[in-house]
Amino acid sequence: MGAVALSPVAVIGPGLSTPATLRATGIVVALASEARALTSRTTQPERITVLAGGSALCLSGMGLSAARRAAQMLVEAGAPALAVFGVAGALSPNLRNGTLFCPERVLDEEGHQRDTDPAWRASLRKQLTLPVRTEGALLSVAAPLLTGMAKTTAHQRCGALAVDMESAAVAAVAAEHGLPFLVLRAIVDESDDAIPEALNGSVDAWGRPRTLNLIAALGRHPSLWGELPRLYSRMQKATQALRAVTAAAGPSLGWHR
Repeated sequence: MGAVALSPVAVIGPGLSTPATLRATGIVVALASEARALTSRTTQPERITVLAGGSALCLSGMGLSAARRAAQMLVEAGAPALAVFGVAGALSPNLRNGTLFCPERVLDEEGHQRDTDPAWRASLRKQLTLPVRTEGALLSVAAPLLTGMAKTTAHQRCGALAVDMESAAVAAVAAEHGLPFLVLRAIVDESDDAIPEALNGSVDAWGRPRTLNLIAALGRHPSLWGELPRLYSRMQKATQALRAVTAAAGPSLGWHR
């Protein structure tokens, strides 16, 4: 299913805000490939792109600090609700590549827990044509879990079903401002998948290839050539699921006042 062309109407830079424009969901998106599942327009790092219907996304880059900055920008621009949209890694073996996950709550590594909005979660589920898992927790971490052992350990420690690097920070901003909050993730790497460290270091904070780093990594580790088709296929299946969400629920991700 293809992405819906939403034709953003404005881009807001840091330090600027247009509260009257943002009438719906403010969405934090870490990766450029995730943003393309919401809009056909090229987005800019650390800037807000306003979407149809008054929703907006901010392309944050990976990590908790970056996500918090993006969420705060969206709040300052007038967003009445916050969401995180994109891919995540599975911690549970029951979540397979391409599965949609809309968790009940978000955990961080310090033990804090914040719930997502139950009415919003139910509304989104009704609008989707694909199955979506809507129970269980998502863990946010400061550093990626690159091995099956690391993911198994995290699952056993806190019981979360999946992992990302942004949602807990956005949840905290939503709680501080009393805003509804939602997470929608598509699973990219499964619980027993390993991501080679050399390849992980060959992309920037927005998931874009660092060409020279990638060439160097492939030169040092020729076996990595065999990993590229698998990783590409995993990402394609996850982003296809995200596009289906956009087509079914629109840029507000099912949120209504």
